[in-house]
Amino acid sequence: MRIDIVSKEFPPDIYGGAGVHVAELSRVLASHVDLRVHAFGAPRESDYHGATVSSYATPAELKDANAAVQTLGVDLSIVPDVAGADLVHSHTWYANMAGHLASLLHGIPHVLSAHSLEPLRPWKAEQLGGGYRLSSWVEQTSYEAAAAIIAVSEGMRQDILRCYPKVDPAKVRVVHNGIDVSLWNRDEDDDAVRALGIDPERPSVVFVGRNTRQKGVPYLLRAAQQLAPEVQLVLCLGAADTPELAAETAELIAALQAQRDGVVLIERMLPRRELIQVLSHATAFACPSIYEPLGIVNLEAMACGAAVVASATGGIPEVVAHGETGLLVQLEQVTDGTGTPLDPQKFVNDFAAALNEVVSDPARARVMGEAGRRRAEKHFSWDSIAQTTLEVYRSVLPQS
Repeated sequence: MRIDIVSKEFPPDIYGGAGVHVAELSRVLASHVDLRVHAFGAPRESDYHGATVSSYATPAELKDANAAVQTLGVDLSIVPDVAGADLVHSHTWYANMAGHLASLLHGIPHVLSAHSLEPLRPWKAEQLGGGYRLSSWVEQTSYEAAAAIIAVSEGMRQDILRCYPKVDPAKVRVVHNGIDVSLWNRDEDDDAVRALGIDPERPSVVFVGRNTRQKGVPYLLRAAQQLAPEVQLVLCLGAADTPELAAETAELIAALQAQRDGVVLIERMLPRRELIQVLSHATAFACPSIYEPLGIVNLEAMACGAAVVASATGGIPEVVAHGETGLLVQLEQVTDGTGTPLDPQKFVNDFAAALNEVVSDPARARVMGEAGRRRAEKHFSWDSIAQTTLEVYRSVLPQS
């Protein structure tokens, strides 16, 4: 069986959970099927754990076009190369149109994995302008035509059926994201954290993620004002999606740094070893997302033995067991797709209270972290996820 995967992100160019998912799924699937990966970006190694990898740059004639148009240009470049596949599997809207068109052109099933939904990310209009209407059209068209849709959580499944009521519920299967617990292990050494300016002797709250509206960074920065003075705030923060968000977070960080020490800002992607050490020394890992289909980063923190404090939205409650592996902060949200808390200050206060509850009792936090590690090992292994994904493939392939 030949399976072709289409993804914007693929090693070494990974910047989000979808990219982690595709890389890990490909690594495991390659031992079961003839796997071909079609990835956006510059040329890369053509072999990845037995999978054949092809790379596709933005067509030169589209270099000045809207980002959504550039994406469609790459998709069109991919479509002919899917010839000969038994099934095409796309990840995120960036790749969905390549999967959809390849399905039509080559007469093969199209399976797509839902890592996020455009209707629930309206702030992207700030980035893409009219391109957001294009990305939304691409996603809707692909979802309604797909042979099967893989949702990374039950929360995501419900979002899909709400956003796209024409989709047959029987087509939408839940296959959780996973974690390679052989790679993500607790590291008690402290050379890397000290080099980053983190004091391992002090309690710390750690955030890791892109600076997008959905990640809720401004809410965390406001909540951090209520942390005890001895608590460090470690921000492994990616670039902001928009200048407006960059300005907002920069102002909040500057205000925090003016009133307390121990605010550590790391604005680069850390190598895995350094990140593991940061997570391993976290008293609490913070995930203040207002939209999160699952949240692989929470699994990474749990695998490193960190207690997780997270908003109870999307698929997060399927990962974080409240009172056992961390604390969930309830979040009432508006229904306009933005995910904005109905009472932002209440969410900030509740998040701060949960963080303080965890960091004030390091022994309890350690017990939660150990429980999180066990939960990651038991419920979120990539081997089981790959087998379930293969079952989805078989369910839509012609029976021989």
